Formats: sequence, structure tokens, C-alpha cells
Amino acid sequence: MPVSLPMSLPMSLPETDPTPPRPVIVLVEPQLAENIGMTARAMGNFGLADLRLVAPKGGWPKKGVREAASGATHVLDGVRVFATVAQAVADLTYVLATTARERGQMKRVFGPDAAMRDVTGRLARGERVGILFGRERVGLSNDEVSLADAIVTFPVDPRHASLNLAQSVLLVSYEWRRAADLARLPFGGGMRSPPAPREALLSLFESLEAALDAAGYYPPEKRGGMVRNMRDMLHRMAMTEQDVRTFRGALRALTRRPPEA
Repeated sequence: MPVSLPMSLPMSLPETDPTPPRPVIVLVEPQLAENIGMTARAMGNFGLADLRLVAPKGGWPKKGVREAASGATHVLDGVRVFATVAQAVADLTYVLATTARERGQMKRVFGPDAAMRDVTGRLARGERVGILFGRERVGLSNDEVSLADAIVTFPVDPRHASLNLAQSVLLVSYEWRRAADLARLPFGGGMRSPPAPREALLSLFESLEAALDAAGYYPPEKRGGMVRNMRDMLHRMAMTEQDVRTFRGALRALTRRPPEA
């Protein structure tokens, strides 16, 4: 049974997308408050909120955990603490175990992207899914991995395969959000000005070429080719109306006569 532990300064849950259902994150014997807080932050970044702790070292709550969560305190307010992994996953129908090393167990092995695609399908069918993450230094034990249906591992550089606990949660949370079709960029970089009409471009060419002539930029014998190259360069920029206005303003400033002394 979960141990009910009150949290100070209860916070209301932020508005979240009510669909689709979301997986549970289970940390087994986490030691550092910073890692738990950063895990909550990673979950909050990608819309997860159900965090369970198994026998956290030093008890719960931990000093400094809320500061490390960087605003994702709604995740910490909902934390449930269990004495064993078996108790933490008892109400789940499908469990994944994360590990960086091969365990010699006959289990399916997924990368985080494929695992989360499978998870979203299971959640949509009404299953309850949890993902196990092990201790900071040694990960999950073989016995704990044996409680899972499948394994998730990460395609890291084998020369430096160890991932921080919160980083692992971040990767899985991001892939879940992608698989759930919620990974939409918060803003775009679309053009806010329409393409420049041909008349404006031709007028800019004339002004620019006249200014360059006045400055003696073009050698007479090369002027034709240099003018064409300059026009081609400006065409490749696919200039907008605002681009042309800005360019013409800069050109006027450069060609303006200095005031009389």
C-alpha cells in the first residue's frame, strides 16, 4: 500500500491536455533530491505527472527537491511512496524496465521511440503502464528487471553509456509525447511579410546599382557581369516586402550627403 505523506504548500495542478492517458514513472530507491526534482521537471516538460518512488534513500520528502523541480511542483505534490517495486507496480498491467546493460533475460528490448509507440497503443486500449528507472549508481537489480514485461535501453555511445536518472526520464517522456502526437512546436518561424513584388525588386536593383556606380564600384569592362551576379544574389534571398524596405532604408542612409560643417 502507498504511504501517504503530506507535502507543504500544496499547489493546484496546471491545465493539461485531458487526452491521451499517460504512463506512470517509477524511481527505485532514488538517492539525491536534485535527481527527483529534475525528474519532476522533465515529466512536467512533456506532460507527465504520475510519479512513484520506491524506498527513497533518506525518506520523503527531501530537502531541496522542490527547488530542483523548477516549477513542476504539481508532480511532487502527487508523489506516492512504496516500500517495494512489486507494490509500486501492483495496479499496472504493463511494465517497462530501463537499463543500459544486457541482463541475460528473455525479454523484448526496445529503444525509447519504439517503446513509447507501443505504450501509447496500450494506454489507448485501457491498459495501465509504468516505466521503471533504477538507482543513480547501479540501476535496477536483475530481480527488479524480472518484474517487467520488456526492457527499454538507449542508443548511446558505448564509451560513455551511463545516463543521469533525470536525463533518462527526459528521453522517455519526450518520446512518449512524440508518440502521443502532442509534440507540436510552441511557435513557428513563418514569414510575417509577403514576398516582394517584382516592381519593388527592380526599383531596389536600380537604386543599388546607381549608388555603386557613384562609388566607382564597377570596373567598366566588368560592370555587366557584376550587375547580373548582384541581381542573382538578391534573387536567391527570396526577399520579402519588409526586406526590400529595410535594404532601401540602409541604402539611403549610406548614400545620404553628410551635413554641412
